[in-house]
Amino acid sequence: MKIEVEDLVVTFGTGRQTVHAVKRVSFDVAQNASFGIVGESGSGKSTVLRAICGLAPVTRGKIRIDGRDVTGARDANFVKTVQMVFQDPYASLHPRHTVDRVLSEPLRIHGIGGENERVAAALRDVGLDASFRYRFPHQLSGGQRQRVAVARALILEPEILLLDEPTSALDASVQAEVLNLLTRLRQERNLTFVMVSHDLAVIDHMCERLMVMQHGKEVESLDRAALADHVVEHEYTAELLRASEGFVRS
Repeated sequence: MKIEVEDLVVTFGTGRQTVHAVKRVSFDVAQNASFGIVGESGSGKSTVLRAICGLAPVTRGKIRIDGRDVTGARDANFVKTVQMVFQDPYASLHPRHTVDRVLSEPLRIHGIGGENERVAAALRDVGLDASFRYRFPHQLSGGQRQRVAVARALILEPEILLLDEPTSALDASVQAEVLNLLTRLRQERNLTFVMVSHDLAVIDHMCERLMVMQHGKEVESLDRAALADHVVEHEYTAELLRASEGFVRS
């Protein structure tokens, strides 16, 4: 499904306490494409994702999914269509819920049958065997927890996956495993990705196009080829490239 974000503004607070987190940002993502948003901490990139999925208030602008305006309240159909994977897999999983409950709960909420088979299949899809089904988050490694978080996001069979720095809390070797997993799942399921990261190497590996953000604003947009050739217009983007020099493209 296609994503369109038009003139998005997100503010928090009022009066002197007002924070302008996102300032008139626009972009679109074609169906089955992968789009990256990159910038330093506080640039507003994660807030854009949260606005898309309804976790941050939209002060102004439009968000459309497959041409349908979803800027207001999100319904059950939206939840089935759009899912998000968060940065910290330990914080995003309930510490007292087993993996089985984490994966079963969305199915029960939406009245989807075949729970046992779907949970088993979801674990297989992310490379975890049946022995993980009744473990708690503290019994899993960071990479395993993030695999469970991915399985939870995919169990409703969404068409769009929003990825908020899904590997930044993981060791480098585990990062590669999770990124390769996400790439495989995107290809197998024809998913549309929007990925946020401060790491240009990750965005280069995962995304065909990207937008650079700073202080809540779009600095520039470019494609993977321009990134690889360092063909950029804004000094901030050049600084990000210099800071990440030495990464190896896959």
